[in-house]
Amino acid sequence: MRSPPSSRSPRPASPLRSGASSHPPARSVLPPVWYPLLVLSYTPTERLADAQGRPYFLWDCDLTLSQFRDRLADPDPEVRAYLVGKLMRQAKPDDVFLFVRPREIRELWPRLTRYLGRTREFWSWLFETWESQGHVWR
Repeated sequence: MRSPPSSRSPRPASPLRSGASSHPPARSVLPPVWYPLLVLSYTPTERLADAQGRPYFLWDCDLTLSQFRDRLADPDPEVRAYLVGKLMRQAKPDDVFLFVRPREIRELWPRLTRYLGRTREFWSWLFETWESQGHVWR
């Protein structure tokens, strides 16, 4: 049974009714865009490759995951740039960092940008943002 109105404790004012916002105040500066390894969402190892050992991102060539890793160590920077560009273009962005470090991408950048296709703008934005925030390519 409800108590009579006079015996109820007063209800706190709703922030929505008082004109106050329930959202935190907007920041004037965007938060940093630097994703530590703990934040990345890698594809589980057992799902990286099919039953024949071909990685999901190499759907257009016949290399196993092991062969792909070996080719990433090729002494020819043009071969590495092609493969890293293919990786950056076709794999999930988080998975790229399973195979190459940002420093390697930076070293190959002038050679690999031509292989990025439509993802070039994304990768340029990401690395420019990291640099503008003072992060070092490790």
